[in-house]
Amino acid sequence: MAEKKTQANPFVVRDCALIALATGQRAQNLRELRDGLVKVDPGSLYYHFWGGRLRPRFDDPEYNNDFAAWARHGLHDWILAERLAVIDPTAMESLEELRQELVEVIEERLEEWEIVPWSRRDHQFNFLTSQIVVFDTKKRLSVPRDLVEALPGMSRSSVFYHFIDARRRHPEGWDDFRVWLTDRINGNQGLCQALADIDPFFSTLVELRDQLADLFLEHFGGRPA
Repeated sequence: MAEKKTQANPFVVRDCALIALATGQRAQNLRELRDGLVKVDPGSLYYHFWGGRLRPRFDDPEYNNDFAAWARHGLHDWILAERLAVIDPTAMESLEELRQELVEVIEERLEEWEIVPWSRRDHQFNFLTSQIVVFDTKKRLSVPRDLVEALPGMSRSSVFYHFIDARRRHPEGWDDFRVWLTDRINGNQGLCQALADIDPFFSTLVELRDQLADLFLEHFGGRPA
């Protein structure tokens, strides 16, 4: 049976921006980074793992979180940079668990050093946090199939808001697409599971948008009329 268009509970397409805010905390060496991680606000961990997705870049980042990048370029520690780079925040149940993982990796590295590595004075690590600003794009989608047409045209920041930031907004850790599909679940169970299986951390937002668009296109079998 064809889907019936309805204005009830439409999917509201939103966009966003992350505004970086200083915390006043900084680190000049690896021990100070460890100490800072112990006490910094959890929002700072979120920003340094996810904020880079929305910062303008001319090419793909070498490392996918700011801690790994500083270990490489600030401390010139390739080993620590690689260990930090493979940490996947989506595998953690909370930002506190992510904090503990970071601290353990750094403490292990400190035990391996005879002398604590320092960065140059102009290469210190500044702990930042962020405030998300949300915009209404005025786009409304009536039925899940509408996402076949809408997803390819979504901005990178809209994909970030609906698929990444949503996971910390919803108690279940779901993205906005799955939340919206819950009351339209008939025939969409496989789609919801496929969305749940996507790990967004090791993909760019453009790659993630393409992956989501292909998933909805494959599920609904073509573009809507």
